[in-house]
Amino acid sequence: MKSLHLLRHAKSSWKGLGLNDHDRPLNKRGRQTAKMMAAYLRRAKIAPDLVICSTAVRAQQTLDPIVKAAKKPPKIVLVREIHEGARRTLWEQLWNLPESAKSVLLIGHNPALQDLALELANADLNKLLVAAGGKFPTGAMASFHFDGAWKALELHGALLASFITPKSIAELPHDRREHVL
Repeated sequence: MKSLHLLRHAKSSWKGLGLNDHDRPLNKRGRQTAKMMAAYLRRAKIAPDLVICSTAVRAQQTLDPIVKAAKKPPKIVLVREIHEGARRTLWEQLWNLPESAKSVLLIGHNPALQDLALELANADLNKLLVAAGGKFPTGAMASFHFDGAWKALELHGALLASFITPKSIAELPHDRREHVL
């Protein structure tokens, strides 16, 4: 069984109006969310073999605490085209994954990431997205499982295992959240 985790970058800053979109960093809330998601991954025992990450600054800053929290650092592949937002690019990244990769984390951007999640899910992800305001919020992660080869992955070919948002983690009872944060 293979696992695929789609993580949208955390909240970015809009302060540097002269910055190119690719160069926008995380804001304070985004940095906190990135740390929270890293703790969630550790607590949930999600340890990707391979991370495919957009080269955008905010995506790499979302990745940083995840790598620091990992017991065994994953192989990291930075792909500029993920920032461009083409769903086809995301599918091609998945189809070209090495079969040795059993757990993969893809860090990207909307709307392409949300669209990919909807295309992958063989269950109704839309119901979960409605609870999140109809979108795949910054810092959210959808996790999928499937059998077979990466190159054979197709529309609605994966089972949605979980959909977690920073808000849903923050709403956990305090005694449970301690273990996440």
